[in-house]
Amino acid sequence: MNKMKALCTKVWQSIAGAGLLLATTLSVAVNDLPGGPAVNQLDLHPAATKIAEDQRWLHYFMLIICLVIFLGVFGVMFYSILMHRKDKGAKSANFHESTTVEIIWTIVPFIIVILMALPATKVVVAMKDTSSADLTIKATGMQWKWGYDYLNGEGSGIGFVSTLDAAQRQMSDSGKPSGDDYLLKVDHPLVVPVDKKIRIITTANDVIHAFAVPSFGIKQDAIPGFVRDTWFRAEKIGDYHGQCQELCGKEHAYMPIHVKVVSQQDYTHWVEGQRAEMSAKADDPAKVWELADLRARGEKIYNGNCAACHQPNGKGAGAVKPLDGAAVVLDADKTRQIAVLLNGQNNGAMPSWKQLSDTEIAAVITFTKNNWSNKTGQAVQPSDVVAARK
Repeated sequence: MNKMKALCTKVWQSIAGAGLLLATTLSVAVNDLPGGPAVNQLDLHPAATKIAEDQRWLHYFMLIICLVIFLGVFGVMFYSILMHRKDKGAKSANFHESTTVEIIWTIVPFIIVILMALPATKVVVAMKDTSSADLTIKATGMQWKWGYDYLNGEGSGIGFVSTLDAAQRQMSDSGKPSGDDYLLKVDHPLVVPVDKKIRIITTANDVIHAFAVPSFGIKQDAIPGFVRDTWFRAEKIGDYHGQCQELCGKEHAYMPIHVKVVSQQDYTHWVEGQRAEMSAKADDPAKVWELADLRARGEKIYNGNCAACHQPNGKGAGAVKPLDGAAVVLDADKTRQIAVLLNGQNNGAMPSWKQLSDTEIAAVITFTKNNWSNKTGQAVQPSDVVAARK
């Protein structure tokens, strides 16, 4: 019996020690993320817009009203139960109606509803007022990344795809997360100026997504074939984080949103830099590339867009098919693989990559045809992609 007690004691000590070690590790590994989630967060995100502040006030206002009603109703109920018990000689009244009671329980709830409806309506109307925007950006949800197109205002014509940083995915695959922005870091954040009204138009290419940034107080579904919109006016410079908030598939947890709010001067510099970069990337689709140049460029495109699912070694994972040794990649008919990138396949499991340029698609296909064990020697030219788009 003593040996059994000693064994149990050791087991419990080991469990307690492991739990303490885990708690200590977790407590030192993660800190609050400004503009994002906080450790042990119970409250709403700190507001960075007037709308978010109004939502926060409305939340507590409604909570206080509900608490007062709760205390009032249950207070009367418990008072009646305690003070009008049978063992105290209380006798129930016998009446059928009371005009006074009828008036009271009609007027009081009406007043309560009005008190709740007026401020709520004011906030909802303000949330839906997307007129007179300084900048309009289309956010397109796709499995599993966001495409941003600047439509109106300073920066119109700029467009790019924002996806989870490759290092973040590697940490997730290895089971060794680190950093305060784990699974929230992207390769290209959405950049907007401070104190400007930003209209976000949402749509999607495949399934329903949702564009949500809690610090801004916005959440708008992105639905294929439909256009919805929302807006925000960030009052503080900084980085703000959100995520897709509709269950959109197996990579749903890897679809973060990063909005970088900068000064007007910095935003102007960013726009100039983006336009210069876009001009440099505006390749002539009629240009004939050397195989080595296509491979080198395709490797960068693959690592930034494809490696998250197909893995850097091209082996795929789970339902994601491997590219190393794949028949469609090795096929001499290059149009088959071009069609897959342009149109997707397997009901969206492989999404369409039409947003890439003709040169980018040609380069990444050439890379897959001449990497790992694939040694086809084939080069896909941008003109081949142009012909396939028709």
